[in-house]
Amino acid sequence: MNTNKLDINDIDLRGRRILLRCDFNVPQDGGGAITDDSRIAAALPTIRNLLARGNSVICCSHLGRPKGRADPKYSLAPVASRLSELLGQSVALASDVAGESARKLAAELKPGGVMLLENLRFEPGEEQNDPEFARKLASLADFFVSDAFGTVHRAHASTVGVTAFLPSAAGLLVGRELRIIGGAVTEPERPLVVILGGKKVSDKLGVIRNLLSLADALIIGGAMQYTFEKARGGRVGASLCEDDKLGYALEMLALAEQSGVKLLLPEDTLAARDIDSEPVVCASDDVPDGYGGFDIGPRAVARFTEELKTAKTVIWNGPMGVFEVGKFAGGTLAVAETLANLDATTIIGGGDSAAAVLKFGLTDKMTHVSTGGGATLEFLEGISLPGIDALPDKE
Repeated sequence: MNTNKLDINDIDLRGRRILLRCDFNVPQDGGGAITDDSRIAAALPTIRNLLARGNSVICCSHLGRPKGRADPKYSLAPVASRLSELLGQSVALASDVAGESARKLAAELKPGGVMLLENLRFEPGEEQNDPEFARKLASLADFFVSDAFGTVHRAHASTVGVTAFLPSAAGLLVGRELRIIGGAVTEPERPLVVILGGKKVSDKLGVIRNLLSLADALIIGGAMQYTFEKARGGRVGASLCEDDKLGYALEMLALAEQSGVKLLLPEDTLAARDIDSEPVVCASDDVPDGYGGFDIGPRAVARFTEELKTAKTVIWNGPMGVFEVGKFAGGTLAVAETLANLDATTIIGGGDSAAAVLKFGLTDKMTHVSTGGGATLEFLEGISLPGIDALPDKE
């Protein structure tokens, strides 16, 4: 995949009506109030850049999974309200996606104005990448800007389809993701250390294989460690473990040795009978029956910290334990604090890792916190992203 894509800073983009694909898929509480507006805030630099050049901006996004039909539960009304507050100007919300309301508001939009279409996934043609729906969406504007990195791994109408009908470019957010993550996996300053955590090895099959050809060291934590431990003959008690991936784990251990890559597994773990019980420290390959591992232990923290301090580039995807629960947050916090104090390029690969550094108040201490989840994983896996492939390359 060519990551050297045309972005809005490469062109004299003035006086246009811009269709801007954003990622406003924000978490909400039971009453529809937004609980984390970081994805909305992430779109502001691109929106302000476009407005400063005399353009008008038609924002569009999905929210949740309404399955191709209008559902008030998934309305973008709260997003329009919050975006208005953050921008300091009114943002009109169309009552449909590409219908009469959207067409009327788009036609009336003046330079410097911002509007928001209703949830893209209210239309079945969005996820189907239906050409007719893509054409209707594109007809609202005369230029398309892709700035929702979290969706570029999906070939949807608003990520791929509209590029057949409009000249296109990447926004500032997508451009930054491509430069920083792309640079880290193609020409990293070494040593490159990759940290992978989370629940399942199966979520990161291709990522592990691809990064073993790129990294100098690979640190594995989280529940996925227990699949590796069991594959090596260890006892993992009631810890989460994917028995159908034991062969894969052994294959990756062998590949790491063959490639000369250090593959570090936790020496010890915090185990408990359940999430509410008090933990005990035990060897990661000797978890007592009836106990499950919920975090890495103190020896693992010390060893991982020692390795990270040698790094000049770090990519982190997946927490070390159940960081949402205080007594099992220590491993993830230690990794986050170590990265925050490194003289290195530190990249947080979105998802739970991004949520963790946000919780610990360390987001601003990282070089880059990706806005992607699945897109970041597929990027790290070396898979082409259709929403990126659809954008024009720089000359």
